[in-house]
Amino acid sequence: MTSRPAEAQHLRDLARLRRVRDRIDREYAQPLDVEALARGVNMSAGHLSRQFRLAYGEPPYAYLMTRRIERAMALLRRGDLSVTEVCFAVGSSSLGTFSTRFTELVGMSPSAYRDHAARAPQDLPPCVAKQVTRPVRNREARSSGRG
Repeated sequence: MTSRPAEAQHLRDLARLRRVRDRIDREYAQPLDVEALARGVNMSAGHLSRQFRLAYGEPPYAYLMTRRIERAMALLRRGDLSVTEVCFAVGSSSLGTFSTRFTELVGMSPSAYRDHAARAPQDLPPCVAKQVTRPVRNREARSSGRG
């Protein structure tokens, strides 16, 4: 049986983790790092990373990259931006890192995804397209220790 103070602390930590997750969702295109996110909720970077992983299944930086890749997928489906433009529009500062992470999460390179999306039926509502194209970490990415 947990004590009331421990339970209250756990609830406060969950609320802080939700604030971090919400900030990542809002500011994914901004330069965010775990230290800045942790400072924003008065936690150490290590504690934030451990607790975030327990609560959401991946550490904050991996969650941020997933949000960026989701947004990149939407921009690439539009087809009016280059891969480099999309990379910088979603907040990535390195085309190489962006392309590597995109390929890990989506299973194909950003340019291959853009070409594939151009050939796909365009009559899917955006809410359906977002759901069926949501990036899911593949086993290779998980076992390589990234994220």
